[in-house]
Amino acid sequence: MTFARLERALGYVFRDQDLLQTALTHRSYCSPHNERLEFLGDAILNAVIARSLFTRFPELPEGDLSRLRATLVRQDSLHQHALALALGSYLRLGEGEQKSGGQQRPSILADALEALFGALWLDAGFDAASEVIVHRYDAVLRQLTPGQGRKDAKTRLQEHLQGIRLALPQYLLAGTEGEAHAQQFRVACLIDGLGIRTEGRGASRRAAEQMAAENALAALDRR
Repeated sequence: MTFARLERALGYVFRDQDLLQTALTHRSYCSPHNERLEFLGDAILNAVIARSLFTRFPELPEGDLSRLRATLVRQDSLHQHALALALGSYLRLGEGEQKSGGQQRPSILADALEALFGALWLDAGFDAASEVIVHRYDAVLRQLTPGQGRKDAKTRLQEHLQGIRLALPQYLLAGTEGEAHAQQFRVACLIDGLGIRTEGRGASRRAAEQMAAENALAALDRR
């Protein structure tokens, strides 16, 4: 299997391709697998996000910083980033996991993304890993505001549109994919007053709506 497309999406080419392959190997497939790299990647991700928040919000107290970080590194957030990278198509899974839809399972995708970050750190060091992570999270980080850790993307989008006196967004089911036990939902977010249409994917309609709202916020920020 070639990882060229994934590496282009990441903006980084691994020197050690075996390390990258291990990061994408689930324990159901063979050993070595990605669980040790996941452990490492979790620490790297938390450190990078913590530093980014610390730098962006110099006046924010520890409790608020912790809540923001928790929002950014939780499984749902990792799952959405993994979907954006089409990470599932690169995973090596055992036959049972493949048949049960493991390539789209949020926990497996989130763990694989953390393993990928861990592998990147081993391959090139902390600065390179940090650059990739910050790039992946850039749109979300730029949208953060102090005290926001308690608010989800749909709430923030609604408040923003109300603030500029526009109608609330519409969320429409754009399609579903996969078997019933591992279904993926696609939801479109429409902002008629601005001609913005974004999409989100998730293991539930609610998760897909949140991703679509996050993408809409990013689109608004680019204007």
